[in-house]
Amino acid sequence: MSAPGIFTLPPPVNEPVRDYGPGSPEREELRVRLAEMQRERIEIPLLIGGEEVRTGDTFEAVMPHEKDHVLADVHKGGPEHVEQAIDAAREAWHDWSRTPWEERAAVLLRAAELLAGPWRATVNAATMLNQSKTAHQAEIDAACEVIDFWRFNPTFMRRIYEEQPISSPGVWNRMEYRPLEGFVFAVSPFNFTAIGANLSTSPALMGNTVVWKPASTAAYSAYYVMRVLQEAGLPPGVINLVYGSGATIGNAALASPELAGVHFTGSTGVFQDMWRTIGGNIERYRSYPRIVGETGGKDFIVAHPSADVDAVAAAIVRGSFEYQGQKCSAASRVFAPQNLWPALRDRLVEEVGAIKVGDVADFSNFMGAVIDGSSFRTQKEAIAEAQGNGARVLVGGGADDSEGYFVEPTVIETDDPDFRLLRDELFGPIVTAYVYPEREWSQTLELVDRGAPYGLTGAVFAQERSAIDEAGDKLRYAAGNFYVNDKPTGAVVGQQPFGGARASGTNDKAGSMWNLIRWASPRTIKETFVSARDYRYPFMDPDGDPGGPGGSR
Repeated sequence: MSAPGIFTLPPPVNEPVRDYGPGSPEREELRVRLAEMQRERIEIPLLIGGEEVRTGDTFEAVMPHEKDHVLADVHKGGPEHVEQAIDAAREAWHDWSRTPWEERAAVLLRAAELLAGPWRATVNAATMLNQSKTAHQAEIDAACEVIDFWRFNPTFMRRIYEEQPISSPGVWNRMEYRPLEGFVFAVSPFNFTAIGANLSTSPALMGNTVVWKPASTAAYSAYYVMRVLQEAGLPPGVINLVYGSGATIGNAALASPELAGVHFTGSTGVFQDMWRTIGGNIERYRSYPRIVGETGGKDFIVAHPSADVDAVAAAIVRGSFEYQGQKCSAASRVFAPQNLWPALRDRLVEEVGAIKVGDVADFSNFMGAVIDGSSFRTQKEAIAEAQGNGARVLVGGGADDSEGYFVEPTVIETDDPDFRLLRDELFGPIVTAYVYPEREWSQTLELVDRGAPYGLTGAVFAQERSAIDEAGDKLRYAAGNFYVNDKPTGAVVGQQPFGGARASGTNDKAGSMWNLIRWASPRTIKETFVSARDYRYPFMDPDGDPGGPGGSR
């Protein structure tokens, strides 16, 4: 029930990142929670209509850095469970779509405070254990970014609602932002707990109900995100969590006439397949589904001859190897001028060679393991390809899956500007460098632009302003998030809305109002205070009879 009043929201602020330094209370709390959760082996059900559903068909959620350590047995759903989730979403939609916006906002604002406080160590620990993130990477993802989404999105929602048409005298024009008819299918990847939290809750905030399928390799953290939302007061059926294979869950969801939208982050190939399926079913749907996707990337760092070598090196190390390069935004191709390359190469060999890789519970490690066996094989094969095709492995190149899926941070140099590792996404701790003649800056920018099909993130390093300006122009469509003298990772909600185009997605900018508008269907309402009572217009009057019917009287 709507209360009288025009309410303002608490001003959103980005959640401060805790440093987990030695002796800090957050470090001790996290270590205790990590130990507790490692000792447990829990059972994770589907969550449909607020009820726990156990199917008896389970898979194991493991630690990538200790692959035989099972954290949870996760129940898998089938087509019948997707139908059950759609039914629950339909039932919840009636009340939730009519719930006042401030009450929907209150659920997310409370969830943000729960995560900032009592749930922080648990969700961070779940992300570290199941996704092999270091404490810092888990903190900026599972705590801070999720909190930011849940704090900022209500403000973005209100800004949308405040966008209203003008009214002429005697008329009141209004714009109503209705939820979509049907359910939104949210499909989230393994690499960011925050992506799953946002893909499911941003449509829900706008009054929609959701069927959420997270990646199986992030099932553990997704479960805890749902528990936070339940404690915050999210009504049953608003978000329904269904685990299972992408094909099984996806085919059943996309076949439903009630599909109203898809909110996706994952591979370009999977997204394209989903789009084809939707296109093939288009006459079956009640409405044209909204399709929002953020997909692959082959993100670049390009250095001008005037660039600062130390800054470029730091950006490559952080931008390529934080979280094992498993970020959509991670730098995986570097273009360096000949005049800087000897110093830059030596710096990279030294610093990358010193990176510690291992169990993320050991806070001295900079990297953990890649997510699973499939990713491990992809990285190992790419390194072997480089070694066998005239490229040079400058540092790293080792891979060992005897205990966990560990791949050393690897820097490769190639003389071939069309080398596959400069074009194809690997999604791992491998960066490939191409050294260009320092007088060929403009030509190199063209190479960067055409060298990969993606357009997600990229960075230019230069001291000369003219070089920055030229790069900004020539690389205008090469990156939806473009960085000047900074690494191409680390977008912050409310500061750098995230997304790219080309093969990188629909560029609907998570972390801004532009994403939320996709989950609303506007309705224009015109109310006339004194209605016309005669259908005739003045132009219809005969000449010389200004007082006739419809005249100026």
